[in-house]
Amino acid sequence: MTIDFQQDILSPVATDFAAMDQFINEGISSKVALVMSVSKHVVEAGGKRMRPIMCLLAAQACGQTDLSQTQKLAAVIEMLHTATLVHDDVVDESNLRRGRPTANATWNNQTAVLVGDFLIARSFDLLVDLNDMQLLKEFSTGTCEIAEGEVLQLQAQHQPETTEEIYLDIIYGKTSRLFQLATEGAAMLAGKPEYRHALKQYAGHFGNAFQIIDDILDYTSDKETLGKNIGDDLMEGKPTLPLITALKNTQGTAHEMIYKSIATGGLDDLEQVIQVVQDSGALDYCRKRAHEETQAAIDALNILPDTPARQALFNLAHLALNRIQ
Repeated sequence: MTIDFQQDILSPVATDFAAMDQFINEGISSKVALVMSVSKHVVEAGGKRMRPIMCLLAAQACGQTDLSQTQKLAAVIEMLHTATLVHDDVVDESNLRRGRPTANATWNNQTAVLVGDFLIARSFDLLVDLNDMQLLKEFSTGTCEIAEGEVLQLQAQHQPETTEEIYLDIIYGKTSRLFQLATEGAAMLAGKPEYRHALKQYAGHFGNAFQIIDDILDYTSDKETLGKNIGDDLMEGKPTLPLITALKNTQGTAHEMIYKSIATGGLDDLEQVIQVVQDSGALDYCRKRAHEETQAAIDALNILPDTPARQALFNLAHLALNRIQ
């Protein structure tokens, strides 16, 4: 099925989405001009803003009709997301994100790190305005887990022994946790604790599928589609699921090549590594895993009332999966 982003996902919350944008712009205002220009640069480089959209849709799926508070929560989510991206780019020494120069490439590492700090602090500043202690606690814990996921990823760099289980721990923190905060936070704010677990399950599985798909695209996409350099993860020696699986599926020289590419990083054997990954059946396995995670996400929504918002969440999971069809 073809899914149109505007029509099939955004439309139930389009007006709230526009209002949320306003909160983000207010959120990044600062009396320090450099903070503002860097924040503006990174926020504007934003992609489809899936996390805040998911937050607004989750609130609506819980039966919430007035989303004025959720708009603020969605803005917090997007600012937290942006902050983690800014820090990621510094850690990974990336110079491109979504086809645009990163903050660290445009200014420098010091500026990017400090502005990332500002965005995290500002997110919590806005979160306090929602005046919900339980929500604040959930976000504080979640943000710690996101940072831990990044550190886990750093630890796994150049470690060919990394297992699928460790990989899932990494992507839980790195990707899935913020999606969970978006949906679970919406349920808490809507006063619908009975939907919290289902929405958390949806977002967690969605996040897993999303990251696995991203990792597949590193081997099948081109720079324009991906918005970052092909082989970036390979160069940094990150053991992503395609590599972990290829290592398990190969013997002899192919095995050695994959092992070496994780252990040392670099792009010397990029072409051959991509070939080995494609020939080893690793990508088929990753596609299968992405399908399973997407299905689990969709199944979790069954408890929710049948509404346009629930359908849009359903469509969003399919749209993410369609990137690898």
